[in-house]
Amino acid sequence: MSPGATKVFQPGLFEAYDPSQFYDEMFSAPGTPRPHYAGIFEKLASLAASQFEERRQLADVTFLLQGITFTVYSDGTGTERLFPFDLIPRILPGTEWERIERGLTQRVVALNLFLQDVYGQQRILRDGRIARSLVYSCQHFRREMVGVEVPRGIHTHISGIDLVRDSKTGEFLVLEDNVRTPSGVSYVLENRLVMTRCFPELFQTHEVLPVNNYPAELCKILRVISPRTGEEPQMALLTPGIHNSAYFEHSFLAQQMGIELVEGRDLVVDGSVVYMKTIRGLTRVDVIYRRVDDEFLDPLTFRPDSVLGVPGLMGAYRAGNVTLANAVGNGVADDKAIYAYVPDFIRYYLDEEPVLRNVDTYLCAKPDDLAYVLEHLPDLVVKAVGESGGYGMLIGPASAGREIEEFRRRITAEPRNYIAQPVIGLSRVPSYDPATGRMAGRHVDLRPYCLYNGDDVIIVPGGLTRVALQPGSLVVNSSQGGGSKDTWVLRGEH
Repeated sequence: MSPGATKVFQPGLFEAYDPSQFYDEMFSAPGTPRPHYAGIFEKLASLAASQFEERRQLADVTFLLQGITFTVYSDGTGTERLFPFDLIPRILPGTEWERIERGLTQRVVALNLFLQDVYGQQRILRDGRIARSLVYSCQHFRREMVGVEVPRGIHTHISGIDLVRDSKTGEFLVLEDNVRTPSGVSYVLENRLVMTRCFPELFQTHEVLPVNNYPAELCKILRVISPRTGEEPQMALLTPGIHNSAYFEHSFLAQQMGIELVEGRDLVVDGSVVYMKTIRGLTRVDVIYRRVDDEFLDPLTFRPDSVLGVPGLMGAYRAGNVTLANAVGNGVADDKAIYAYVPDFIRYYLDEEPVLRNVDTYLCAKPDDLAYVLEHLPDLVVKAVGESGGYGMLIGPASAGREIEEFRRRITAEPRNYIAQPVIGLSRVPSYDPATGRMAGRHVDLRPYCLYNGDDVIIVPGGLTRVALQPGSLVVNSSQGGGSKDTWVLRGEH
Protein backbone atom coordinates (compact mmCIF):
# COMPACT_ATOMS: atom_id res chain seq x y z
CA MET A 1 0.00 0.00 0.00
CA SER A 2 1.42 3.40 -0.96
CA PRO A 3 2.14 5.97 1.79
CA GLY A 4 -0.90 8.04 2.68
CA ALA A 5 -3.32 5.60 1.06
CA THR A 6 -6.54 4.86 2.91
CA LYS A 7 -7.04 1.23 3.79
CA VAL A 8 -10.30 -0.21 2.43
CA PHE A 9 -12.10 -2.57 4.81
CA GLN A 10 -14.50 -5.30 3.70
CA PRO A 11 -17.74 -5.14 5.72
CA GLY A 12 -18.37 -8.89 6.15
CA LEU A 13 -20.36 -9.45 9.35
CA PHE A 14 -20.64 -5.65 9.66
CA GLU A 15 -22.52 -5.25 6.39
CA ALA A 16 -25.30 -2.65 6.80
CA TYR A 17 -24.12 -1.91 10.35
CA ASP A 18 -25.52 1.46 11.42
CA PRO A 19 -23.71 3.39 14.19
CA SER A 20 -26.89 5.52 14.44
CA GLN A 21 -26.89 8.75 16.43
CA PHE A 22 -25.24 7.15 19.46
CA TYR A 23 -21.54 7.23 20.26
CA ASP A 24 -20.18 4.03 18.74
CA GLU A 25 -17.15 2.61 20.53
CA MET A 26 -15.86 0.85 17.38
CA PHE A 27 -16.72 3.26 14.56
CA SER A 28 -16.04 6.98 14.18
CA ALA A 29 -18.23 6.98 11.04
CA PRO A 30 -20.08 4.29 9.05
CA GLY A 31 -17.50 1.80 7.82
CA THR A 32 -14.60 3.67 9.46
CA PRO A 33 -13.26 1.96 12.60
CA ARG A 34 -11.52 4.00 15.28
CA PRO A 35 -7.72 3.49 15.23
CA HIS A 36 -7.69 1.23 18.32
CA TYR A 37 -10.37 -0.99 16.76
CA ALA A 38 -8.93 -1.25 13.22
CA GLY A 39 -7.13 -4.57 13.72
CA ILE A 40 -10.09 -6.24 15.43
CA PHE A 41 -12.52 -4.98 12.83
CA GLU A 42 -10.37 -6.31 9.99
CA LYS A 43 -10.13 -9.75 11.62
CA LEU A 44 -13.84 -10.05 12.47
CA ALA A 45 -15.00 -8.69 9.12
CA SER A 46 -12.94 -11.38 7.38
CA LEU A 47 -14.90 -14.18 9.07
CA ALA A 48 -17.89 -15.84 7.49
CA ALA A 49 -21.02 -15.97 9.62
CA SER A 50 -20.54 -19.75 10.05
CA GLN A 51 -16.97 -19.25 11.32
CA PHE A 52 -18.05 -16.63 13.84
CA GLU A 53 -20.99 -18.77 14.95
CA GLU A 54 -18.59 -21.68 15.56
CA ARG A 55 -16.51 -19.52 17.92
CA ARG A 56 -19.62 -18.18 19.61
CA GLN A 57 -20.76 -21.72 20.33
CA LEU A 58 -17.31 -22.54 21.71
CA ALA A 59 -17.72 -19.62 24.14
CA ASP A 60 -21.16 -20.89 25.23
CA VAL A 61 -19.85 -24.41 25.79
CA THR A 62 -16.92 -23.07 27.81
CA PHE A 63 -19.24 -21.08 30.05
CA LEU A 64 -21.53 -24.09 30.45
CA LEU A 65 -18.68 -26.46 31.37
CA GLN A 66 -17.34 -23.92 33.86
CA GLY A 67 -20.79 -23.62 35.45
CA ILE A 68 -20.86 -19.88 34.81
CA THR A 69 -24.53 -19.13 35.40
CA PHE A 70 -26.69 -16.65 37.24
CA THR A 71 -30.13 -16.89 38.79
CA VAL A 72 -33.11 -14.77 37.73
CA TYR A 73 -35.53 -14.16 40.60
CA SER A 74 -37.94 -11.87 38.75
CA ASP A 75 -39.60 -14.76 36.88
CA GLY A 76 -40.86 -16.21 40.15
CA THR A 77 -39.09 -19.54 39.67
CA GLY A 78 -35.46 -18.69 40.41
CA THR A 79 -34.39 -19.86 36.95
CA GLU A 80 -30.67 -20.54 36.50
CA ARG A 81 -29.37 -19.34 33.15
CA LEU A 82 -26.15 -19.33 31.17
CA PHE A 83 -24.54 -15.92 31.45
CA PRO A 84 -24.87 -14.24 28.02
CA PHE A 85 -21.49 -13.31 26.56
CA ASP A 86 -20.83 -11.34 23.39
CA LEU A 87 -17.55 -11.96 21.57
CA ILE A 88 -16.98 -8.40 20.32
CA PRO A 89 -14.68 -6.81 22.94
CA ARG A 90 -15.03 -3.29 24.27
CA ILE A 91 -11.64 -1.57 23.82
CA LEU A 92 -10.25 1.47 25.63
CA PRO A 93 -6.96 3.11 24.59
CA GLY A 94 -4.36 3.70 27.29
CA THR A 95 -4.75 7.48 27.68
CA GLU A 96 -8.52 7.24 28.05
CA TRP A 97 -8.14 4.58 30.73
CA GLU A 98 -5.57 6.67 32.63
CA ARG A 99 -8.14 9.42 33.12
CA ILE A 100 -10.80 6.94 34.23
CA GLU A 101 -8.34 5.40 36.68
CA ARG A 102 -7.52 8.79 38.21
CA GLY A 103 -11.22 9.58 38.61
CA LEU A 104 -12.01 6.22 40.19
CA THR A 105 -9.10 6.44 42.63
CA GLN A 106 -10.26 9.87 43.73
CA ARG A 107 -13.83 8.68 44.17
CA VAL A 108 -13.00 5.52 46.15
CA VAL A 109 -10.79 7.46 48.59
CA ALA A 110 -13.47 10.15 49.08
CA LEU A 111 -16.19 7.54 49.66
CA ASN A 112 -14.00 5.81 52.24
CA LEU A 113 -13.37 9.12 54.03
CA PHE A 114 -17.09 9.83 54.05
CA LEU A 115 -17.82 6.45 55.64
CA GLN A 116 -15.05 6.96 58.23
CA ASP A 117 -16.54 10.35 59.05
CA VAL A 118 -20.24 9.54 59.07
CA TYR A 119 -19.63 6.64 61.48
CA GLY A 120 -17.00 8.62 63.38
CA GLN A 121 -16.69 12.34 64.10
CA GLN A 122 -19.42 13.35 61.60
CA ARG A 123 -17.62 16.55 60.64
CA ILE A 124 -19.40 16.74 57.31
CA LEU A 125 -22.76 16.74 59.11
CA ARG A 126 -21.70 19.39 61.61
CA ASP A 127 -20.40 21.56 58.78
CA GLY A 128 -23.76 21.29 57.01
CA ARG A 129 -22.34 19.92 53.76
CA ILE A 130 -25.02 17.24 53.75
CA ALA A 131 -28.21 17.14 55.82
CA ARG A 132 -28.29 14.85 58.84
CA SER A 133 -31.88 13.95 58.00
CA LEU A 134 -30.83 12.67 54.56
CA VAL A 135 -28.08 10.46 56.00
CA TYR A 136 -30.05 9.19 58.99
CA SER A 137 -33.10 8.36 56.87
CA CYS A 138 -31.01 6.21 54.54
CA GLN A 139 -32.29 2.64 54.57
CA HIS A 140 -28.75 1.28 54.84
CA PHE A 141 -27.33 3.63 57.47
CA ARG A 142 -26.33 1.35 60.37
CA ARG A 143 -26.42 3.09 63.74
CA GLU A 144 -24.70 0.00 65.15
CA MET A 145 -21.52 1.10 63.33
CA VAL A 146 -21.27 4.57 64.89
CA GLY A 147 -18.04 4.70 66.87
CA VAL A 148 -16.66 1.46 65.42
CA GLU A 149 -13.06 1.84 64.22
CA VAL A 150 -12.35 -0.60 61.42
CA PRO A 151 -8.81 -1.94 60.76
CA ARG A 152 -6.60 0.54 58.88
CA GLY A 153 -9.66 2.75 58.52
CA ILE A 154 -10.77 0.82 55.43
CA HIS A 155 -14.51 0.60 54.77
CA THR A 156 -14.38 0.24 50.97
CA HIS A 157 -12.07 -2.74 50.46
CA ILE A 158 -13.87 -3.61 47.21
CA SER A 159 -15.83 -1.14 45.09
CA GLY A 160 -17.64 -1.50 41.78
CA ILE A 161 -18.24 1.94 40.24
CA ASP A 162 -20.67 1.98 37.31
CA LEU A 163 -19.73 4.26 34.42
CA VAL A 164 -21.53 5.21 31.22
CA ARG A 165 -20.34 7.11 28.18
CA ASP A 166 -22.69 9.91 27.16
CA SER A 167 -23.33 9.75 23.41
CA LYS A 168 -23.76 13.53 23.22
CA THR A 169 -20.33 14.39 24.60
CA GLY A 170 -18.33 11.15 24.48
CA GLU A 171 -17.58 11.72 28.17
CA PHE A 172 -17.56 8.99 30.82
CA LEU A 173 -19.95 9.73 33.69
CA VAL A 174 -20.42 7.95 37.02
CA LEU A 175 -23.85 6.34 37.09
CA GLU A 176 -23.75 4.84 40.58
CA ASP A 177 -21.48 3.51 43.32
CA ASN A 178 -21.45 -0.05 44.65
CA VAL A 179 -19.52 -0.36 47.91
CA ARG A 180 -21.61 -2.95 49.75
CA THR A 181 -21.03 -6.34 48.12
CA PRO A 182 -20.32 -5.55 44.45
CA SER A 183 -20.58 -8.58 42.18
CA GLY A 184 -19.44 -9.48 38.69
CA VAL A 185 -15.63 -9.54 38.87
CA SER A 186 -15.55 -13.30 38.23
CA TYR A 187 -17.09 -12.63 34.81
CA VAL A 188 -14.25 -10.18 34.07
CA LEU A 189 -11.74 -12.99 34.64
CA GLU A 190 -13.73 -15.68 32.87
CA ASN A 191 -14.60 -13.44 29.91
CA ARG A 192 -10.90 -12.87 29.32
CA LEU A 193 -10.17 -16.59 29.53
CA VAL A 194 -12.92 -17.39 27.03
CA MET A 195 -11.74 -14.67 24.63
CA THR A 196 -8.18 -16.01 24.64
CA ARG A 197 -9.56 -19.43 23.71
CA CYS A 198 -11.90 -18.18 21.00
CA PHE A 199 -9.61 -15.55 19.43
CA PRO A 200 -6.02 -16.27 20.55
CA GLU A 201 -4.62 -14.53 17.47
CA LEU A 202 -6.06 -11.16 18.53
CA PHE A 203 -3.95 -11.13 21.68
CA GLN A 204 -0.81 -11.59 19.58
CA THR A 205 -1.45 -8.34 17.74
CA HIS A 206 -2.79 -6.22 20.63
CA GLU A 207 -1.03 -5.39 23.88
CA VAL A 208 -3.93 -5.84 26.28
CA LEU A 209 -3.38 -5.16 30.00
CA PRO A 210 -3.97 -8.31 32.11
CA VAL A 211 -6.81 -8.71 34.61
CA ASN A 212 -5.85 -11.99 36.27
CA ASN A 213 -4.07 -10.41 39.27
CA TYR A 214 -7.35 -9.46 40.98
CA PRO A 215 -7.67 -12.50 43.30
CA ALA A 216 -4.04 -12.14 44.45
CA GLU A 217 -4.46 -8.41 45.14
CA LEU A 218 -7.70 -9.00 47.06
CA CYS A 219 -6.05 -11.75 49.08
CA LYS A 220 -3.20 -9.36 50.02
CA ILE A 221 -5.73 -6.84 51.37
CA LEU A 222 -7.58 -9.49 53.36
CA ARG A 223 -4.28 -10.50 54.94
CA VAL A 224 -3.25 -6.99 56.03
CA ILE A 225 -6.60 -6.27 57.72
CA SER A 226 -6.38 -9.27 60.02
CA PRO A 227 -6.86 -8.22 63.68
CA ARG A 228 -4.18 -10.71 64.77
CA THR A 229 -0.63 -9.72 63.90
CA GLY A 230 2.34 -12.04 63.79
CA GLU A 231 0.25 -15.07 62.84
CA GLU A 232 -0.93 -16.44 59.53
CA PRO A 233 -4.53 -15.16 59.29
CA GLN A 234 -7.40 -17.56 58.73
CA MET A 235 -9.67 -16.12 56.01
CA ALA A 236 -13.05 -17.21 54.70
CA LEU A 237 -15.61 -16.11 52.12
CA LEU A 238 -19.12 -16.04 53.59
CA THR A 239 -21.79 -16.89 51.01
CA PRO A 240 -25.59 -17.04 51.38
CA GLY A 241 -25.40 -20.46 49.71
CA ILE A 242 -25.94 -22.25 46.44
CA HIS A 243 -29.29 -20.57 45.70
CA ASN A 244 -27.77 -17.09 45.57
CA SER A 245 -27.56 -15.58 42.08
CA ALA A 246 -23.81 -14.92 42.46
CA TYR A 247 -22.86 -18.28 44.00
CA PHE A 248 -20.61 -19.13 41.06
CA GLU A 249 -18.61 -16.00 41.80
CA HIS A 250 -18.36 -16.79 45.51
CA SER A 251 -16.99 -20.28 44.90
CA PHE A 252 -14.74 -19.06 42.09
CA LEU A 253 -13.10 -16.31 44.18
CA ALA A 254 -12.65 -18.54 47.22
CA GLN A 255 -10.95 -21.13 45.05
CA GLN A 256 -8.76 -18.54 43.32
CA MET A 257 -7.64 -17.03 46.64
CA GLY A 258 -7.20 -20.39 48.34
CA ILE A 259 -9.51 -19.54 51.23
CA GLU A 260 -12.46 -21.38 52.75
CA LEU A 261 -15.96 -20.95 51.31
CA VAL A 262 -18.41 -21.00 54.22
CA GLU A 263 -22.08 -20.46 54.97
CA GLY A 264 -23.43 -19.00 58.20
CA ARG A 265 -24.04 -22.46 59.64
CA ASP A 266 -20.31 -23.24 59.29
CA LEU A 267 -19.36 -20.48 61.74
CA VAL A 268 -19.95 -20.01 65.45
CA VAL A 269 -19.14 -17.17 67.86
CA ASP A 270 -17.82 -17.93 71.33
CA GLY A 271 -16.48 -15.28 73.68
CA SER A 272 -16.71 -12.63 70.93
CA VAL A 273 -14.40 -14.71 68.72
CA VAL A 274 -15.49 -16.31 65.42
CA TYR A 275 -14.69 -19.94 64.80
CA MET A 276 -15.14 -22.21 61.79
CA LYS A 277 -16.37 -25.75 62.30
CA THR A 278 -13.98 -28.33 60.83
CA ILE A 279 -13.56 -32.10 61.14
CA ARG A 280 -10.66 -31.37 63.49
CA GLY A 281 -12.68 -29.07 65.74
CA LEU A 282 -13.05 -25.30 65.84
CA THR A 283 -10.60 -23.05 63.97
CA ARG A 284 -10.46 -19.32 64.66
CA VAL A 285 -11.41 -17.03 61.74
CA ASP A 286 -9.72 -13.63 61.48
CA VAL A 287 -11.06 -12.14 58.24
CA ILE A 288 -14.38 -12.68 56.50
CA TYR A 289 -14.94 -11.54 52.92
CA ARG A 290 -18.68 -11.47 53.26
CA ARG A 291 -21.12 -11.66 50.37
CA VAL A 292 -24.14 -11.56 52.69
CA ASP A 293 -26.02 -8.26 53.00
CA ASP A 294 -25.90 -6.34 56.29
CA GLU A 295 -29.43 -7.14 57.38
CA PHE A 296 -28.82 -10.90 57.20
CA LEU A 297 -25.36 -10.97 58.82
CA ASP A 298 -26.33 -11.41 62.45
CA PRO A 299 -29.85 -12.32 63.67
CA LEU A 300 -29.01 -10.96 67.12
CA THR A 301 -28.36 -7.48 65.70
CA PHE A 302 -30.35 -7.20 62.49
CA ARG A 303 -33.12 -9.42 61.11
CA PRO A 304 -33.97 -12.04 63.74
CA ASP A 305 -35.39 -14.36 61.07
CA SER A 306 -32.14 -14.58 59.12
CA VAL A 307 -30.70 -18.06 58.71
CA LEU A 308 -27.87 -16.83 56.47
CA GLY A 309 -25.78 -15.10 59.10
CA VAL A 310 -23.95 -15.90 62.32
CA PRO A 311 -25.44 -15.11 65.75
CA GLY A 312 -23.02 -12.84 67.62
CA LEU A 313 -20.95 -11.88 64.55
CA MET A 314 -21.49 -8.14 65.09
CA GLY A 315 -20.36 -8.47 68.70
CA ALA A 316 -17.10 -10.08 67.56
CA TYR A 317 -16.73 -7.40 64.87
CA ARG A 318 -17.28 -4.51 67.26
CA ALA A 319 -14.83 -6.11 69.71
CA GLY A 320 -12.16 -6.09 66.99
CA ASN A 321 -11.72 -9.87 66.94
CA VAL A 322 -12.73 -10.33 63.31
CA THR A 323 -12.58 -8.08 60.25
CA LEU A 324 -15.38 -7.92 57.69
CA ALA A 325 -14.79 -6.88 54.10
CA ASN A 326 -16.57 -4.82 53.02
CA ALA A 327 -17.35 -3.02 56.26
CA VAL A 328 -20.88 -3.08 57.65
CA GLY A 329 -22.88 0.07 56.91
CA ASN A 330 -21.37 0.92 53.52
CA GLY A 331 -24.85 0.99 52.02
CA VAL A 332 -25.28 4.58 53.14
CA ALA A 333 -22.76 5.52 50.42
CA ASP A 334 -24.68 3.45 47.84
CA ASP A 335 -27.93 5.32 48.45
CA LYS A 336 -28.83 7.01 45.18
CA ALA A 337 -29.68 10.25 46.99
CA ILE A 338 -26.29 10.27 48.73
CA TYR A 339 -24.68 9.63 45.31
CA ALA A 340 -25.64 13.15 44.27
CA TYR A 341 -23.29 14.52 46.96
CA VAL A 342 -20.16 12.49 46.11
CA PRO A 343 -18.63 15.36 44.06
CA ASP A 344 -19.03 17.49 47.21
CA PHE A 345 -17.31 14.73 49.24
CA ILE A 346 -14.34 14.93 46.86
CA ARG A 347 -14.11 18.71 47.31
CA TYR A 348 -14.67 18.51 51.09
CA TYR A 349 -12.28 15.68 51.98
CA LEU A 350 -9.65 15.94 49.23
CA ASP A 351 -9.85 19.61 48.24
CA GLU A 352 -9.92 18.55 44.58
CA GLU A 353 -12.30 18.91 41.69
CA PRO A 354 -13.89 15.62 40.55
CA VAL A 355 -12.19 14.05 37.54
CA LEU A 356 -15.35 12.12 36.62
CA ARG A 357 -18.73 13.86 36.72
CA ASN A 358 -21.98 12.45 38.07
CA VAL A 359 -25.05 12.16 35.90
CA ASP A 360 -27.26 15.19 36.65
CA THR A 361 -29.57 14.12 39.47
CA TYR A 362 -32.83 15.46 40.89
CA LEU A 363 -33.53 14.65 44.54
CA CYS A 364 -37.25 14.24 45.02
CA ALA A 365 -36.73 15.05 48.72
CA LYS A 366 -36.12 18.67 47.60
CA PRO A 367 -39.38 20.51 46.86
CA ASP A 368 -38.10 22.26 43.72
CA ASP A 369 -36.63 19.04 42.31
CA LEU A 370 -39.83 17.17 43.16
CA ALA A 371 -41.95 19.68 41.27
CA TYR A 372 -39.69 19.42 38.22
CA VAL A 373 -39.68 15.62 38.29
CA LEU A 374 -43.46 15.31 38.56
CA GLU A 375 -43.87 17.72 35.65
CA HIS A 376 -41.34 15.92 33.41
CA LEU A 377 -41.85 12.25 34.36
CA PRO A 378 -42.29 11.03 30.75
CA ASP A 379 -38.81 12.39 29.91
CA LEU A 380 -36.82 11.14 32.92
CA VAL A 381 -35.35 8.00 34.44
CA VAL A 382 -36.65 7.54 38.00
CA LYS A 383 -34.87 5.25 40.48
CA ALA A 384 -35.74 4.04 43.96
CA VAL A 385 -32.79 5.05 46.15
CA GLY A 386 -32.30 1.67 47.83
CA GLU A 387 -32.81 -0.65 44.85
CA SER A 388 -30.24 -2.20 42.51
CA GLY A 389 -30.09 -4.64 39.60
CA GLY A 390 -32.41 -2.56 37.41
CA TYR A 391 -35.37 -2.95 39.79
CA GLY A 392 -37.53 -0.11 41.10
CA MET A 393 -36.86 1.97 38.01
CA LEU A 394 -38.95 3.94 35.50
CA ILE A 395 -37.59 4.84 32.08
CA GLY A 396 -40.07 7.54 31.17
CA PRO A 397 -39.74 7.62 27.35
CA ALA A 398 -40.15 3.82 27.17
CA SER A 399 -43.04 3.54 29.65
CA ALA A 400 -46.78 3.48 29.21
CA GLY A 401 -48.97 6.17 30.76
CA ARG A 402 -50.30 3.76 33.36
CA GLU A 403 -46.78 2.99 34.64
CA ILE A 404 -45.87 6.67 34.70
CA GLU A 405 -48.92 7.50 36.78
CA GLU A 406 -48.12 4.68 39.20
CA PHE A 407 -44.64 6.15 39.73
CA ARG A 408 -46.17 9.60 40.16
CA ARG A 409 -48.23 8.18 43.00
CA ARG A 410 -45.22 6.48 44.60
CA ILE A 411 -43.00 9.55 44.35
CA THR A 412 -45.67 11.82 45.82
CA ALA A 413 -46.21 9.41 48.73
CA GLU A 414 -42.50 8.93 49.54
CA PRO A 415 -40.35 11.56 47.80
CA ARG A 416 -37.23 10.72 49.88
CA ASN A 417 -37.17 7.28 48.28
CA TYR A 418 -36.69 8.49 44.70
CA ILE A 419 -34.26 10.35 42.51
CA ALA A 420 -34.56 11.21 38.83
CA GLN A 421 -32.04 11.67 36.05
CA PRO A 422 -32.18 12.65 32.38
CA VAL A 423 -32.10 9.78 29.92
CA ILE A 424 -28.46 9.26 28.95
CA GLY A 425 -27.87 8.00 25.43
CA LEU A 426 -25.45 5.22 26.38
CA SER A 427 -22.67 4.50 23.93
CA ARG A 428 -22.94 1.36 21.84
CA VAL A 429 -20.65 -1.48 20.81
CA PRO A 430 -21.32 -3.81 17.87
CA SER A 431 -22.76 -7.07 19.17
CA TYR A 432 -23.64 -10.25 17.32
CA ASP A 433 -27.32 -10.73 16.59
CA PRO A 434 -27.91 -14.46 15.97
CA ALA A 435 -31.32 -13.71 14.47
CA THR A 436 -29.75 -11.88 11.52
CA GLY A 437 -26.21 -13.31 11.52
CA ARG A 438 -24.90 -9.72 11.52
CA MET A 439 -23.60 -7.15 13.97
CA ALA A 440 -25.98 -4.68 15.56
CA GLY A 441 -25.34 -1.76 17.91
CA ARG A 442 -26.16 -2.48 21.57
CA HIS A 443 -25.88 -0.13 24.54
CA VAL A 444 -23.21 -0.74 27.19
CA ASP A 445 -22.02 0.47 30.56
CA LEU A 446 -18.79 -0.30 32.42
CA ARG A 447 -18.16 -1.51 35.98
CA PRO A 448 -14.48 -1.27 36.96
CA TYR A 449 -13.47 -3.01 40.21
CA CYS A 450 -11.37 -1.08 42.70
CA LEU A 451 -9.45 -2.51 45.66
CA TYR A 452 -8.31 -0.24 48.51
CA ASN A 453 -5.58 -1.17 50.99
CA GLY A 454 -5.64 2.07 52.97
CA ASP A 455 -2.77 3.58 50.97
CA ASP A 456 -3.38 2.75 47.32
CA VAL A 457 -6.32 2.00 45.07
CA ILE A 458 -5.69 -0.97 42.77
CA ILE A 459 -8.02 -1.10 39.77
CA VAL A 460 -8.56 -4.01 37.38
CA PRO A 461 -7.80 -2.61 33.90
CA GLY A 462 -11.18 -2.25 32.23
CA GLY A 463 -13.68 -4.13 34.33
CA LEU A 464 -17.03 -5.59 33.35
CA THR A 465 -18.73 -4.23 30.25
CA ARG A 466 -22.41 -5.04 30.54
CA VAL A 467 -24.45 -4.95 27.35
CA ALA A 468 -28.18 -4.57 26.76
CA LEU A 469 -28.72 -7.39 24.28
CA GLN A 470 -32.34 -6.48 23.58
CA PRO A 471 -32.68 -4.06 20.61
CA GLY A 472 -33.11 -0.49 21.82
CA SER A 473 -32.87 -1.41 25.51
CA LEU A 474 -30.86 0.72 27.95
CA VAL A 475 -31.06 -1.85 30.78
CA VAL A 476 -27.82 -3.83 30.93
CA ASN A 477 -28.44 -5.92 34.06
CA SER A 478 -28.23 -9.68 33.51
CA SER A 479 -31.46 -10.11 35.46
CA GLN A 480 -33.15 -7.85 32.91
CA GLY A 481 -31.89 -9.56 29.75
CA GLY A 482 -28.38 -8.11 29.58
CA GLY A 483 -25.05 -9.82 28.96
CA SER A 484 -21.37 -8.94 29.08
CA LYS A 485 -18.28 -8.36 26.96
CA ASP A 486 -14.56 -8.65 27.55
CA THR A 487 -13.10 -5.20 28.21
CA TRP A 488 -9.64 -4.48 26.82
CA VAL A 489 -7.41 -1.69 28.06
CA LEU A 490 -4.50 -1.23 25.65
CA ARG A 491 -1.05 -0.36 26.92
CA GLY A 492 -0.81 2.23 24.16
CA GLU A 493 -3.29 3.89 21.87
CA HIS A 494 -3.89 1.00 19.42
